[in-house]
This record gives sequence, structure tokens and C-alpha cells, in this order.
Amino acid sequence: MVNKRKLIILLSAILIVFLALSFSIYLKKNNRTLALPIAESSKYAKVDLLSVNNALTNTNEYSSINRQFEQFVNKWDLVGATFCIAHKGKIIYARGFGMANKEEGLAMQPYHTMRVASVSKLITATAVMKLVEEGKLRLNDRVFGPDGILNDEKFLSYKDKRVEEITVHNLLNHSGGWTPRWGDHLFIKDVIARELHKDLPLDVDDYIVFALSKRLHFQPGSRSSYSNIGFVILQRVIEKASGMDYESYVKNEIFKPLNIYDAHLANNWDSLKYDNEARYYEVPEAEKVISFDGSKQSVLKSRGGNDVRALGAAGGWVISPISLTRFVMAVDGRTDFPDILSKQSVDIMKETYNGKFQPLGWRWVRKDGTLWRSGSMAGTSALVISRPDGYTLTFTSNQSHWKGARFPYVVDRSLMRIFNKYIKSIPDHNLLNVDKGKY
Repeated sequence: MVNKRKLIILLSAILIVFLALSFSIYLKKNNRTLALPIAESSKYAKVDLLSVNNALTNTNEYSSINRQFEQFVNKWDLVGATFCIAHKGKIIYARGFGMANKEEGLAMQPYHTMRVASVSKLITATAVMKLVEEGKLRLNDRVFGPDGILNDEKFLSYKDKRVEEITVHNLLNHSGGWTPRWGDHLFIKDVIARELHKDLPLDVDDYIVFALSKRLHFQPGSRSSYSNIGFVILQRVIEKASGMDYESYVKNEIFKPLNIYDAHLANNWDSLKYDNEARYYEVPEAEKVISFDGSKQSVLKSRGGNDVRALGAAGGWVISPISLTRFVMAVDGRTDFPDILSKQSVDIMKETYNGKFQPLGWRWVRKDGTLWRSGSMAGTSALVISRPDGYTLTFTSNQSHWKGARFPYVVDRSLMRIFNKYIKSIPDHNLLNVDKGKY
């Protein structure tokens, strides 16, 4: 009887070890890790986003600025929008206006997530600088060629030998050699599919291979020209350097330390929206196009026409305005909200070489030190501003405007006017229920 019991215990132990080893092999094979919670000692607090809703700013002390933002949303006929204001590390204002989903009658809340288009470039630049700090990447590393980071065979059939001179830094400050002269690579999927003799949908690598099959428009490093393809290439650079897929690396190394868990790469179809993700809208005159995967005719660009997923590192992130604001405060160089990068990395991201080149990730760095990053595409408009006086301002909308990429500049002017006149009416206390001593 005793021997039988010992045998059962032994077999049970062997089974447990076998299952543990099998699970470990599965995780390694699929490049996955266990999602462990942030340690309690983390200086960045875990935020209950759903508790930060419009009810928190329904009181009289917020009425003046609420009215101004509502008038702005109505004036520009936006379906929905959110405004978030932080001061010295504290979220002091967060409110949604209009509808997150007008068909379902769902009001916009500050916890609703939305695509943020090219604001994603700031996220990608941060990931690159993190890899530099980890010693896994250098800004002067060559990207292409036999000795480059992306030296896979499919990337070696380039037409212009000058691509061998392109560095990681060139991609970050838009000096890689591409201009939008013949159109943005990421929005001419039909042309690329025909030239590569491929069916839709295209893979990220297809866009890169197509770009390499043409001559560069200028000598790498000689000047800046805003380019989505450069940041799409950085997605593959990050993956090669980190040994992880791009989304996983950013989530694990950038967002997880900040206790941000509502950021994801976008899905293309309306039916695949994430929990609490808003629905996207365009102007009434918006033309419909063939779907990104060629399966459907006549869809809106924001609901399956554009391949937002392929934009990835250049424009594919979905995130709430509260989380986006906290991320921006963690890369702005101020000390009221601790940065997740070193001061040296943050300063490098701001470099423009006297305005000759784009900064790294940011769109503009103004003379007074204001940091500015916009994003705009079909169904989306976004803007983040970090001011040297300790204020961070975030605007996101689930509708694109007929002004297109110029609309964030309209938002900027209106936001500054409203902010300067009504900021004193906003109580300077944190809307987030966080532990004392945490951010």
C-alpha cells in the first residue's frame, strides 16, 4: 500500500515537471513571456482608467472650460473628441465630448481608446532609444547592405547603392532619402501589389522591398523629408535588435513599466475594435475604396480601406488620451513625472541641428522648448503638446477633418486660446486615484 502511494506521488511529480517543461518550450517557441504584474515598488501607479470619466468634471469649477471645448467640437462638427490636461505630473483635466459610437448612442469618455496616427512615431522613437540604452542598437548602425541590420536576402536587391549609407538615426529624423514625391508608400497598396505581382493584403516587408526597388530621392543624411516608410523600416529594426515582435517589445519595455495596458496596434476592421475603442468617422463626402486585403469593394478608409495595422511603428497605435498623456510626460525631460529614458536620450530626441532636421519622434521642437507631435489620417486626428511651464495637453478625435493633416494646427491655435484664458479655472488636483508618492 505504501509502495503504491509512493509510486503515485512519483508519477505526479514527473507529470508536473513534464507539463512545466512543455509550457516553457511553448513560450520560447512562440516568443512569449509570462505577463507578470508590475512590482508594488514601481514609481508609476497602476491607474483604474474607467474611474476617470466625465462625471469627475461635471462640477461648476470645470463649467467654463467644458463649455469652450464643447463649442470647439460643435464648431468643427466632430463626432467625438477628448481633451486631457496634465500639470507637473498630475492629470488635472480629462473629458470626452460628442460620441464614441453614434450608432450605439455611446458618449465619448476620457478612457475611450483611439488611433493616434503619427503620434505613434514618438512611441517608436522611444523604443529605439531604449534599445540604444540597453546596448542592443546604435544610432549610427547601418540598416541595409550585407553588413546592415536588415541584411535578409529579400532586402539585398536594392536599386540604389546609397541605401547602404542609411543609419538608424537617418530613419528617426526623416533623412533616409525618401520624399512623398510619388505618393506615400503606405497608401499606394494597389500600385505596390501590381509591381510586386502580389495579392493583397501586403506584408510590412512588401512595402520595404518596394521602397528599395526604387532610387532614393536624395542623399541619406543630407536633409529631412517627412517619411512614413522610414518608421515602418524601424519596426523591423526594433524586432531584429530586440528579438521580439515590435508590439510586444513596446508593450513590455515602454508601456508596462508605466503601468499602461490599454495601448495596442490597431486592427483594420470595424468589427475588430478593442474594448472601449471608439468607432471611426470621416467627412460625409469621403470616398470609399477597395479594402486593404482586396476582399471588399467600397469601404471607408478608416474601416478597412487603409492598412492601419501595416502602418504599425509609423502610425498604428491605439491608446486612451490619459495613457498617452502619461507616456508623453515620461519622455519630455521634465522631473515632475520621472522619465523612462535617460536625460541624454531625451535630449537626443529633441535635436534638430538648428532646424535643419526633424527631431526624433517629435514633429516640432519650438524655440521656447515646447514639444509638439501631431497625427492625422482617415478617421483620426491627434495632438500632444508638452510645454516648458509643466503643462501637457492632449487632443484626440475619432473623426478626420477635411483639412486633413492641417487640422491639428487648427486644434493647436484653439487649444492655446482656450487654455490661456481658462486654465486658472481648472482645479490643480490629480483626477487619478493614485497612491501617495506614485505617478
